[in-house]
Amino acid sequence: MLFRSLLRWTAPLLIAATSLHASAQTTLRIGFQKSASLLTLQKSSGSLEKKLAPLGVSVKWVEFPAGPQLLEGLNVGAVDVGFVGEAPPIFAQAAGAQFVYIGYDPAAPEAEAIVVPKDSSIKSVAELKGKKVALNKGSNVHYLIVKALEKQGLKFSDVQAVYLPPADARAAFERGAVDAWVIWDPFLAAVEKQSGARVLADGRGIVNNYAYYLAERGYAEKQPQVIRALFEDTQAQANYLKANTKAAATVIAPLQGLEPDVVEKSLTRYQFGVKPLTPAVAAEQQKIADTFHALGLIPKSIRVADALPGTAKLAEAGK
Repeated sequence: MLFRSLLRWTAPLLIAATSLHASAQTTLRIGFQKSASLLTLQKSSGSLEKKLAPLGVSVKWVEFPAGPQLLEGLNVGAVDVGFVGEAPPIFAQAAGAQFVYIGYDPAAPEAEAIVVPKDSSIKSVAELKGKKVALNKGSNVHYLIVKALEKQGLKFSDVQAVYLPPADARAAFERGAVDAWVIWDPFLAAVEKQSGARVLADGRGIVNNYAYYLAERGYAEKQPQVIRALFEDTQAQANYLKANTKAAATVIAPLQGLEPDVVEKSLTRYQFGVKPLTPAVAAEQQKIADTFHALGLIPKSIRVADALPGTAKLAEAGK
């Protein structure tokens, strides 16, 4: 149902996928979102283009408004590789999308949190019972609130979920239409810095908040050398970002439409640095898939293992 709702939006992608087919072998098409700070930095620096030039491969950056649209772009062949959070791959796999996980970013549990207004009387997650909580349906923070409530002996049905995208959720949060908001960075850093929002709980001790690199299965199997070069450059940019966070924030901020201090705060809560997927990480992703199925968010159970790389050659590409 989620993918059907995107049909009108994705029709142009089908045309783009066809027209770009001939050049796809010499062009790496990367799907990204501006909120993905490392890729935004990578794109602005032109480092990947230089890295791939000796291989005769150019780079095309394709911007998407959110993870679900990016996954649909990957599914229809408009991009070869994409970077998204935990939830979109689960919905995409349940809808039959063909992709493989090729890498992941380290856990960033501090980069998502449950917040309340600075003057709220709510002091703990347990006190959210019966309260209105804004969140993006089927996102990584959906999983966070479910697990945070479980830790307090509560069920998700014990709160009044108000499903809103980040911009609408912030507006509702600031005018007092909801009691709490579950959100991720850089939106989290922005509401903390600009509105004084108070964190009830972040993901520490509750969830991992991984992010994933995905690829069209055929491309991943045929172009391991390109993926290797991509990951080498990504790691180099991650090392730079971690060593020069303030400078990186200055570059990224105008591209994300945020203030440098907000971006800098959000960057400190991510570890960055792509790694090849491990069985333990895949098992954590399976837990999210099982939780979403139990909540009725996806129509059928899925096996995350079915979307893992099938060749040893590809596994080596991520090292």
